[in-house]
Amino acid sequence: MKTLMGLAGLTMAGFMLLSCNTEVKEANYQIIPLPQEISVMDQAAPFILSNGTKIMYPEGNEKMQRNAEFLASYIKDLTGKSLAVQAGTDGKGIILQLGGNAKNPEGYQLKVTSDQVVISGPTEAGVFYGIQTLRKSIPVAQGVDIALPAVEINDYPRFSYRGAHLDVSRHFFPVDSVKRFIDMLALHNMNRFHWHLTDDQGWRIEIKGLPELTEVGSKRTETVIGHNSGKYDGKPYGGFFTQEEAKEIVAYAAERHITVIPEIDLPGHMQAALTAYPNLGCTGGPYEVWKIWGVSEDVLCAGNDETLKFIDDVLGEIIQIFPSEYIHVGGDECPKVRWTKCPKCQDRIKALGIKADKNHTAEEKLQSFIINHAEKFLNDHGRQIIGWDEILEGGLAPNATVMSWRGEGGGIEAAKQKHDVIMSPNTYLYFDYYQSKDVEQEPEAIGGYLPLERVYSYEPMPASLTPEEQKYIKGVQANLWTEYIPTFSQVEYMELPRMAALADIQWTNPEHKDYQDFLQRLVRMVKIYDVYQYNYAKHVFDVTARFEPNAETGTVDVTLSTVDNCPVYYTLDGTDPTTASQLYTEPVKINTNCTFKAMAVRPTGNSRIVKEDIAFSKSTSKKITALQPVNKQYEFAGISTLVDGLKGNRNYKTGRWIAFYKNDMEAVIDFRQPADFSKVTLTTNVEKGDWIFDARSISVAVSEDGENFKQVASEEYPAMTLDNPNQLYEHVLSFEPVKARYLKVLAKPEYNIPSWHGGKGNPAFLFVDEITVD
Repeated sequence: MKTLMGLAGLTMAGFMLLSCNTEVKEANYQIIPLPQEISVMDQAAPFILSNGTKIMYPEGNEKMQRNAEFLASYIKDLTGKSLAVQAGTDGKGIILQLGGNAKNPEGYQLKVTSDQVVISGPTEAGVFYGIQTLRKSIPVAQGVDIALPAVEINDYPRFSYRGAHLDVSRHFFPVDSVKRFIDMLALHNMNRFHWHLTDDQGWRIEIKGLPELTEVGSKRTETVIGHNSGKYDGKPYGGFFTQEEAKEIVAYAAERHITVIPEIDLPGHMQAALTAYPNLGCTGGPYEVWKIWGVSEDVLCAGNDETLKFIDDVLGEIIQIFPSEYIHVGGDECPKVRWTKCPKCQDRIKALGIKADKNHTAEEKLQSFIINHAEKFLNDHGRQIIGWDEILEGGLAPNATVMSWRGEGGGIEAAKQKHDVIMSPNTYLYFDYYQSKDVEQEPEAIGGYLPLERVYSYEPMPASLTPEEQKYIKGVQANLWTEYIPTFSQVEYMELPRMAALADIQWTNPEHKDYQDFLQRLVRMVKIYDVYQYNYAKHVFDVTARFEPNAETGTVDVTLSTVDNCPVYYTLDGTDPTTASQLYTEPVKINTNCTFKAMAVRPTGNSRIVKEDIAFSKSTSKKITALQPVNKQYEFAGISTLVDGLKGNRNYKTGRWIAFYKNDMEAVIDFRQPADFSKVTLTTNVEKGDWIFDARSISVAVSEDGENFKQVASEEYPAMTLDNPNQLYEHVLSFEPVKARYLKVLAKPEYNIPSWHGGKGNPAFLFVDEITVD
């Protein structure tokens, strides 16, 4: 793939000759998502985009006329130029036409000569994506002409399904906000909008035959404050879309070649519906629209024939509103607690002859009965179901597509069963996770840690699948759940610029992907965000600071960088840096306690300050060896994390913690020469809901030769109870002063989760942080 390196020097003189009275700025085809093939004609004259340029489209084609009008509006937004749009495809100017050599229906060819810019594609959608490429290539510049270097771009998407999800149930966003979200999708070449319309906390779509779904189910009396704190805001909350509003949004998306996929989440996540129609629940209620976050145990009664009619009635109206091939039926997080005790559900199990097996309970198979019922209804009406990966439990509905969110396992299993798959793993594509380690400066989020670089690193094709099985991976989607996102401005903040990384994953072939190159393209992309006043997160423009323990020098080495190589200033005394502080020129070697701060300085404004407290003990930056493996999923920088002088906070996914699973944490520190010590401190991070428990025992041993160890301290801890809080647990082991070269720390995890927990009998994760030796 050719690039534009060096092009400006070859052609700028020619630009000035062509437009001697007007300043000219050059377009750049290195955009997001990156096109598959870019061939620049180095010696050819460019096309000059000026006020007199016309945009032409095939006469009589309304979709192409709309495409042309979109392009004219985009150019006006970026440059202030008002270009004429006219029917016909002859003459000089920008020509939109059907045809060309693209084999993919969403592919296109963009060809620029000195006289014409021609965008051709086999479909109007393909031409629309060519328009997006041209739009993003044009610099944001008012009052200048634009030089488009001569080029031929042949482009097509890697995946046919390129989606993003928005939950409007936990928090409601009005029509204008949803349209703005769709505009964001169009900018990033996405073609599916997954609209999560119903949940325990609110029913958001009008069903005319069941009016109480919105009259009752769309309103909660108040909302919990924070993470189920037990405190409430005392404010009634509600909102829903009429069918006419939903159709308006569907049409708005269709104009931008985006399909809206509605989700009616069933049979779980239905408490708002049960509040409206309590006869559909196993207990008969009364219920209330949920005021808290999480998963309600009250679900649709699978043994009740009225439930089946309810599903048919709701889906019957949904398919009248949404013309999409797919209808999403959820299927996730459906507790079976009520079903195990419900006479109707147990009678249904017996009537169907359902039997538990080693893989599934009878109740899990009962869920498949519900999902199969929904699928049959939709199939009979010419539609297909898509559901979260839990629909695999109890056996997959015959024609179902699986959306894999709990990692990739569900998608891999579905592909092996020859079912279509949309990859949407929470480990890479849940945009409600924090995008910075410094959570104190962030709006509240559900937890986790998903920085831009990790999003970009995702490869949707599992290597464990054969090439034939990989064909069932049809696309990629990111999800945004809105428990902690009350405003649309925050939606934008959580989506952008992570949506840009998603765009490259969805569109660009992996051999063309490069994160550093992506960052340079992103610098230009955010100028478009600025035009539309999107509230994007600016972490990418902060200083990137890497802290690495150096066992050779005994220092913590700090390496700083920025996306645009701008000046960076730092301090070591806790004061905020200024241009009078130390200018960063090479890695900083730190060998004592300090508060490190760094800031990038730009003419457009300074970055946020990166801050890190570095605490030295005798073990900091010493050689450390793991005798038992670190869990790969939470390995991060590996065992050296335990001696890097940095302490983790409550978020266990920031890289400050490492995890051990199904084996002990066992590590040996080499002090290089005998050292005196009498205390070892080890901190654990407990999040019981995520199967992360405290240690059951910790022991310390010393050695002169690194092979023969003598234990000097040990402690045992009781199994955790339901009442033990989720928090950091600091374990201090003190002992008589000893002198030794080697020190071994052994921490045993909870190998058998107690019976009060949903994961009872399974091993727990053990998350540990710094080993401090004094």
